[in-house]
Amino acid sequence: METSARPSAVGDAPARGAAETAARPATRAHPRALFLVPGGLALLGGIAAAFGLLGLPLAGVPQRWEEVHGPLMVLAFVGTVIALERAVALRAAAAFLAPGLLGLGGLLLLAPVEPRLARAVLLAGTLALVAVYARLWRRAAALPLLVEIVGAVCAAAAAALWLLGVAVPFLAPALVGFLVLTILGERLELAAVGFRAPDPGPTAPEALAAAGAGAYLLAAAAALVVPEAGYRALGLVLAGLVAVVAHHDVARRTVRTRGLTRYMACAMLAGYAWLAVAAGVWVVAGPAWQGRAYDAALHAVFLGFVLSMIMAHAPVILPAVLRRPLPYRRVLYLPLALLHGSLLVRLLAGDAWDLPLAVQVGGVGNVVAVLLFVVLAAGSVTLPRARRDPPAARAVRPSPPPTSDIDGAAS
Repeated sequence: METSARPSAVGDAPARGAAETAARPATRAHPRALFLVPGGLALLGGIAAAFGLLGLPLAGVPQRWEEVHGPLMVLAFVGTVIALERAVALRAAAAFLAPGLLGLGGLLLLAPVEPRLARAVLLAGTLALVAVYARLWRRAAALPLLVEIVGAVCAAAAAALWLLGVAVPFLAPALVGFLVLTILGERLELAAVGFRAPDPGPTAPEALAAAGAGAYLLAAAAALVVPEAGYRALGLVLAGLVAVVAHHDVARRTVRTRGLTRYMACAMLAGYAWLAVAAGVWVVAGPAWQGRAYDAALHAVFLGFVLSMIMAHAPVILPAVLRRPLPYRRVLYLPLALLHGSLLVRLLAGDAWDLPLAVQVGGVGNVVAVLLFVVLAAGSVTLPRARRDPPAARAVRPSPPPTSDIDGAAS
């Protein structure tokens, strides 16, 4: 995540960070990569459960995995990745407790153990993540970081409510808040480099986003007690946050470039569009804990927005975490296009017109897109460098990158 940089350097920061990582000699993956293993297993378990939720159960997959699909994907998979990135940014051994606990909680969700044990471990992991953010705040307080802190508080609230027995569908606002506010905060922090005045004080977009994060937290609490008003308020707040952050995101400029920078921009702008769709569903449909509106809102967020952002940032974040290059290749557009195309089928044909077959076809396409991206990313990281670096990637001439927490990982 950016802490300081020249405005003129912002647009090319992602490509420079990836190019510099690719230019380093190939080395063994850093031991902290082991923290990603439980998160990866949580992803595979969540995907297996997704088939059951689509009405296409896989043989040998316990039904209990379907019941924990949401927390498994949000807290145990994405939560582990976020916590690991934050721990690397903090550069403190104790910070790795957060990804460790979240990954362990995911393994316990998959294992035939007392469910409350897994929920308690996940709660401990989210609280550890809040502590990591608190230390980052003491190091360099900033409004974009405050937005991310509110996101971590949403994660802890979701884990606590789940431990207290609240059903997973009612946790949706808090789970959405965790991932959305975390990602928007990071994007806003990078965008701030471009619109910040010489005065280092907070800018209007930062102030609006921080206020929006606070409003989201209040609306999420209201959704538990007055759902009709709460969910519609959530939709309005979410729409406002998208408008503020997307408008100032450097992706609106870098989409006109080429290579990795353009790929990242395309993925991010598509993600913002799906987040706006989710906001609209909540405004129009109000509270929904099952059925078409529930499916449309949550998957517009978790697939259309979150996974698109993960695909966008993986070529920069993974090298910083693993200390292994993940060079950009144009084939990465394939899973990205499949993700968004299949999501269109699922929501616009399946949910909008109540066509279960279209939901299944789109859902299977979503799964294939995610697995294809994982395979391509894993192959790029593990294959010998001479075989994975195309001439275009080697031709990049990086200029000095801006200062960042983890070698530009959040750019």
